[in-house]
Amino acid sequence: MNIAIISKDLELDIFGFEAIATNKDYVGTALTLSGKMWEVVKAQGLKNKGLNIWVYETANKVFAGVELENPADDYMYGLQKKKIILEKYAYYKHIGPYNLIKQKGQDMTNQLTIEGYEVTLPYIEIYGHWTNDETKLETELFMSLK
Repeated sequence: MNIAIISKDLELDIFGFEAIATNKDYVGTALTLSGKMWEVVKAQGLKNKGLNIWVYETANKVFAGVELENPADDYMYGLQKKKIILEKYAYYKHIGPYNLIKQKGQDMTNQLTIEGYEVTLPYIEIYGHWTNDETKLETELFMSLK
């Protein structure tokens, strides 16, 4: 597993929705939030970068959003804004089926722990553009490090 350790700030301003993952159903919660977010984005014609961004936080919170091209903070049609700044983080690009992402995240955490890093939240997944060929799906994984 080729994990990069990066000490340059990662800054994301994303717009979407947040909720508590009931019964720790993070994926189900994030999928619901993403659907709700895309309904608003499409209905309002908000220009965006087209990538789903899921943020996993403390207390079982999940945020699902997208980066907007020209956000207007004063009127976001009900979307919540989340600003993420990671000062030091681990990065891994998963190429393959989405159902392997959870295992890749666990593998990443295990490898980082063995190497002496302390993994903290938030943990971020950025989903690349959709393709029907599951072997070509790209998902970027970002783990905050202490």
